[in-house]
Amino acid sequence: MEDLIQLTNKLQTVVSSISAHETLDLPQIVVIGSQSSGKSSVLETIVQRDFLPRGSGIVTRRPLILQLITSRSTDAVEYGEFLHTQDKKFFDFAEIRREIERETSRLAGDNKGISRMPIHLRIYSPKVLTLTLVDLPGLTKIPIGDQPTDIEKQIRSLLMDYISKPNSIILAVTPANMDLVNSDSLKLARQVDPEGKRTIGVLTKLDLMDAGTNALDVLTGRSYPLKLGFIGIVNRSQQDILTNKPMADALKAENDFFRQHPSYRAIAGRCGTQYLSKQLNQILFNHIKDKLPELRTKLSSLISQTQHELSQYGDPVLTTGTMHRGSLILRLLTKFANDFVAAIDGTSSEMSTKELCGGARIYFIFNNVFGNALIAIPPCANLTNTDIRTAIRNSTGPRPSLFVPEIAFDLLVKPQIKLLETPSLRCVELVYEELMKICHNSGDKELMRYPKLHAKLVEVVAELLRERLGPTSSYVESLIAIERAYINTNHPDFMGAAGAMSNLESESRKKKKQDSSRRKITRQPSMNSVSSAVKANGSVFDDDNKSTIDHHSAYKENGQVHNDSFLNYFFGGAGKTERPALGSPEMTSMQQHYAPTMSVSSLMENEIEKKMEHVTIQNGNGEETTYPVSDREEIETQLIRTLITNYFNIVRKNIQDLVPKSIMHLLVNHSRESVQNRLVTSLYKRELFDELLQEDEAMAAERSKCKQLLDVYKQAFDIVNSAV
Repeated sequence: MEDLIQLTNKLQTVVSSISAHETLDLPQIVVIGSQSSGKSSVLETIVQRDFLPRGSGIVTRRPLILQLITSRSTDAVEYGEFLHTQDKKFFDFAEIRREIERETSRLAGDNKGISRMPIHLRIYSPKVLTLTLVDLPGLTKIPIGDQPTDIEKQIRSLLMDYISKPNSIILAVTPANMDLVNSDSLKLARQVDPEGKRTIGVLTKLDLMDAGTNALDVLTGRSYPLKLGFIGIVNRSQQDILTNKPMADALKAENDFFRQHPSYRAIAGRCGTQYLSKQLNQILFNHIKDKLPELRTKLSSLISQTQHELSQYGDPVLTTGTMHRGSLILRLLTKFANDFVAAIDGTSSEMSTKELCGGARIYFIFNNVFGNALIAIPPCANLTNTDIRTAIRNSTGPRPSLFVPEIAFDLLVKPQIKLLETPSLRCVELVYEELMKICHNSGDKELMRYPKLHAKLVEVVAELLRERLGPTSSYVESLIAIERAYINTNHPDFMGAAGAMSNLESESRKKKKQDSSRRKITRQPSMNSVSSAVKANGSVFDDDNKSTIDHHSAYKENGQVHNDSFLNYFFGGAGKTERPALGSPEMTSMQQHYAPTMSVSSLMENEIEKKMEHVTIQNGNGEETTYPVSDREEIETQLIRTLITNYFNIVRKNIQDLVPKSIMHLLVNHSRESVQNRLVTSLYKRELFDELLQEDEAMAAERSKCKQLLDVYKQAFDIVNSAV
């Protein structure tokens, strides 16, 4: 039994040497209780020595891991050892108290604050049973003096850290002269051990209970059941402490109290400090025995994890010798380049699950950010009806026009296409920024050992990306310039004048029907007369008077059929044949063909209802001139607006397709394909090896700590393995 407990003590000493106790949950008994509950007296009675600090307020301000070891020699001398003083032995227990106070003040200060860093004390004595106890600060509710205002919260948090570990046995100390339901220690234990399987209760100050009362129901487990039960003890009085009453006399007085008390004499053998020591010894032994296989498995897992972590830091031996350094740099360069490419391709094993990154982020930029930015641009943004009318009038020069001038359409649609340039260039910038982010996030722990090498890698890749940013942006700008350079009204998807007129006619018909139903007035002659006039001269129209201009209307000249109507020609239609020039035989033939009726302009002016508006236009001198707006101009304006919208949508579709392709080709793919070659060319130079492989001091310290931790786990595993 003693060997097994001492084995645990060795484990505690080993893991505490480098603060590994946070990762390894060792079996131990944790003592909790409120201030003035008699917690310190219980521990001193178990040790049979006065060695703990005393006073008002919080006295225990750091966890005290107390290892009691039985000395077998009959003439053995009692002494104590602290882990922080190495092999120094303290034979004077008053000096042990002063060392605890000094070590507490060193970390926790003199203002009654607390510290989580434990003090390790080992006591050798023939009077004690081999045991390990953890004494924690007493629970308090109100800060006193210089104590922090949140002292209660700090202490509760510290206690919860210890008692919430499954391998901890909770020793809950409660004074018998207070109501059990108000016990802070039992309340805290119930939170982490609701079934009471690993909690043992200690009732102190049984001799101070009111006359006629007793705690028999509690000690026998009838009023508050705990699997490990309750044990009653009698503390030394303050007078006994002041007069230095011998511990042997105090233990004898305690035993006499239980044997002579009418309520407790029947259970006297299960009460007292000596019985408590035996029970704790047995409970700890059984607990350690049960947890050893689990502890062995845990240590094996920790060894594996720590070995993997240590491998990430690399072997310092590889940094010696030119050959080793060259191969190391080449390997790190290749690893960095592969990580960069993998992040773009989405094949990295360390991809984030919290946010989009790498290639997925680039896809999001193309399809969501850039796509939505283009869709958000209205085709006729900042283009008013006045602007369109002014452009039409300016394009006719000094003479009135018979037809809508096509130059007005070109003049108006080009600035609208220019609006696509800003979001396109912003798309390039966003992809560049994402590639820079990928560059900064590439690399592993081994590379982090060499901050100068990592900085150079990032610098070289960043320079490569900057080199590609300029050509990519220029090419994207040229895509917009190309679209503006030639307005292709023969595009297969462009509706042309015929389609635009058809749309306008359809909308006009719907509007007139609505007006007719509301106003109940007689419909005026509409564009149907135009349709009838043209139909009489050979153009093909539908027979149900819908005024739809057929895209396959034709006129004949010298026996040849021209698949383009007169209206299509002058309104910028989508005919595929080359248009005849003004004054040419073909043009003259067309004019003679339609001469028996009247010009389209005359048809519009005579047949459409006359409604006059006025538009204000600013002349070259800054003066404003008001011109009347005719029905014809209204139709021309709507016609141009419809054509601009249609053509703008075609260009927007082209840009939405070509810009991502251009960025992928010129920036993304070029970078990912040439990154490794650029890194090797720039950094694989003998004269740079010494500079690049200067190890980070903090990283070297981390590797050393990891190595020590691995050694501790291996040592602990050997200790446990020998006992299993």
